[in-house]
Amino acid sequence: MLNKKVVMITLDGCRYDIAIQQLGILNHFVEKGLASRFKVLSETPSNSRPLYEVLLTGVPTHENGIYTNYSVQRSKEESIFSLAKKAGKTTAAAAYHWVSELYNRAPFSMLEDRIQHDESNNIQHGIFYSDDTYPDSHLFQDAHHLIRTYAPDFMYVHSMNIDDEGHKYTGNSIEYRRAVNRIDTILGIYLPIWLEMGYQIVVTSDHGMDDYGNHGGTMREHREVPLFILSDCMAPHIGENVQAQLQLAPLVCHMLGIEKAEKMQKVDWNSWKQEGDMHEANTVE
Repeated sequence: MLNKKVVMITLDGCRYDIAIQQLGILNHFVEKGLASRFKVLSETPSNSRPLYEVLLTGVPTHENGIYTNYSVQRSKEESIFSLAKKAGKTTAAAAYHWVSELYNRAPFSMLEDRIQHDESNNIQHGIFYSDDTYPDSHLFQDAHHLIRTYAPDFMYVHSMNIDDEGHKYTGNSIEYRRAVNRIDTILGIYLPIWLEMGYQIVVTSDHGMDDYGNHGGTMREHREVPLFILSDCMAPHIGENVQAQLQLAPLVCHMLGIEKAEKMQKVDWNSWKQEGDMHEANTVE
């Protein structure tokens, strides 16, 4: 029976090949038949704010209007947050402040918007940070506090240290690999607890990082990102097909048991599954 609560985790700047090399705990779940793993091709431009919008609305940049990291504005699209709220579910986020700007209010005020609790917001409970060096360890403490205190149906967690190290030292550096390896240990602390609490888990990235410390373009290092799913929405396997990033938002809506937005793609179950893998697939539009 599909549980309807989801924790969605975005590891900002984590490219696919380094995730396979360094995320040992997540890959342990895959090896032991407890999780599925996929390669995802990110949308372009492969930059952060545009791809936050893609991940959370399933709408491409030329339609959603978030073209650059400097597009400081509220999203005009239906998001997983707004859809979950309309369905009577509770939403929360421990995330970079751009997420607050997209789905709660913009511009972000460090004086007023760091901690938000408002049932009328799309993100009803939020702890937001505005420093790229905000420790991933502290971020996951924030997320766990929100989960324990408010039991959200949709919990969004967004880390920044991998991206920060990649820009400073490149995606082919000791420091970048160490940041990916370090968050794997953090995931090893919290994921077993959240799974025990009944959450499905989605772990992905917005974009990657090239060997020059950049992203934003069309290089493989920019666009190929990991996706791990711990859920009974599919039988665990390693996906053979490269998945479109636009598929993630409607997939998460299915996992939450809510209707997807009209602009979201239909979930292409034939692309996601191995023969006989998908559960409840015939109920999804």
